[in-house]
Amino acid sequence: MYGVSVTRKYKVLFLCRENSARSIIAEALLRELAGHRFDAFSAGPEPAARVHPIAIAQLRPGISDLGALSPKSWLEFTGEWAPRMDLVIALDASVAGHHAPLFPGEPALCNWTFSDPLADGMPEPERVRLFEKVFWQIVRQISTFIELPQYATARETAASVGSSVCVSDAL
Repeated sequence: MYGVSVTRKYKVLFLCRENSARSIIAEALLRELAGHRFDAFSAGPEPAARVHPIAIAQLRPGISDLGALSPKSWLEFTGEWAPRMDLVIALDASVAGHHAPLFPGEPALCNWTFSDPLADGMPEPERVRLFEKVFWQIVRQISTFIELPQYATARETAASVGSSVCVSDAL
């Protein structure tokens, strides 16, 4: 292929407890907005049986492949056969840092903490509003993340970025 620049795709794994809402939303958005530069995955320690219907409703208008989304155990990403992640992003405190397993490839780890729209005891109208709020927070976070200069350059810079890959979640 002449005249085409072939660059490596970065592998990003998003984590949240049930892998049915926040991490699924982040995976879908990164894949849709920058799938040519990133391979996006999501998982959690206690995967739900299905993607939460409100998460699907939030994604439906702009995500082309909703069928590819499903809750997965983070153990699927820990074996020798697992893809080597460049970055693992925890989307809630219960899976951050020392709670997460070791992932092959020594990926950078960071936290983007968002409210849990699946919290118990929340009335349905409030839950829907929180889903929408969290969805747009994740959109802003992903949009900022994909604009980071290290992801437009060679792999050597990815190893040196450290905590700068962890865009502040205070957007």
